[in-house]
Amino acid sequence: MRIDIATLFPEMCETVLSESIIGRARQAGKIQAHCHNIRSFANNKHNRVDDAPYGGGHGMVMQAEPIALCLEHIEKEIGKKPYIIFMSAAGKPFTQKRAKELAQKPNIAIVCGHYEGIDERVAEAFADEELSIGDYVITGGELAALVVADSIFRMCDGVLASEEGYTEESHFNGLLEYPQYTRPEEWRGATVPAVLLSGHKANIDTWRTEQAVLRTKKHRPDLYKKWKKQNEK
Repeated sequence: MRIDIATLFPEMCETVLSESIIGRARQAGKIQAHCHNIRSFANNKHNRVDDAPYGGGHGMVMQAEPIALCLEHIEKEIGKKPYIIFMSAAGKPFTQKRAKELAQKPNIAIVCGHYEGIDERVAEAFADEELSIGDYVITGGELAALVVADSIFRMCDGVLASEEGYTEESHFNGLLEYPQYTRPEEWRGATVPAVLLSGHKANIDTWRTEQAVLRTKKHRPDLYKKWKKQNEK
């Protein structure tokens, strides 16, 4: 699995992708991540990649050509066209289900917007998909792209110690994850549920499933309703 990120801040993306579990998997060659500076494709004296919006308005808009050239460079480097995602407030909500689907693709390129957005023509020409990580606004697409990349990478072979590292987590099967506990057995008067100390795997699995359902119903009734409907079929 290889993910390329087209950004105005490659150092920011490199820093995050070089840390923790993803960083170790990257260093071990389990995954590939490459960050490309869109300014390198500006082809002007000051490496400018933005201009005022047609029709007026505040802020600046990222120009189409530098982004197009950057994506064409990535395609040339890989040797084939990657699946291209534009991070956008207008994109479909990113979900665990979509992360699972995207994890099956060998090559993905993610474009990070900035300023007031990106010239619509380059998205129309190159984007296979537009994604959003939520109904709120952040200063640029870098954080959103890193969220998507991390979510996809962690499901790739060899990144986590085992598949259970992600298959038992929140959202993977439509439910929130069951509560977790660790030592000490008693903390400030609160104790660990007895079933978790029993060593009886079947009872523990049953308890965890029940708790996942109860937790989802309490904290995310919207997810619970959807999960219940799917499991009644």
